[in-house]
Amino acid sequence: PAPRRGRILVIDDEAFVAEAIRRALERFHSVSVVASATDALAEMSRRSFDLILCDVMLPGVSGIDLYEQLAHRGPDQAERVIFITGGAFTTRARDFLESVSNTCLDKPFEPAQLLSLVDQKLAEWGPASRGGLSA
Repeated sequence: PAPRRGRILVIDDEAFVAEAIRRALERFHSVSVVASATDALAEMSRRSFDLILCDVMLPGVSGIDLYEQLAHRGPDQAERVIFITGGAFTTRARDFLESVSNTCLDKPFEPAQLLSLVDQKLAEWGPASRGGLSA
């Protein structure tokens, strides 16, 4: 059977990476792209996403900080985060990724690899609730 169409949020400050992810997924899924964790929180206050692709190293509010906020305000959304990283880890990032059960996808990755992972996780998780984050 064909994978279900999911609502996906991409959070990456590198415009060319975010655009490549959007292009790889948009034919099969509804994709929203933001460049910061602050913009992501604003999007998630309006609606929930079936899957969230989040860069670990973001300027200002990092992907780690975003995840920690989600864990308090929207734990169901925190569980749906797949981290993406270029491998330039800080000790904090390394320790964090080792402490959470969320999947981490290393850049660079092939579009087919990304699509396969997204479809697998959407099938595993099912649809997200349709409300946004609590205040």
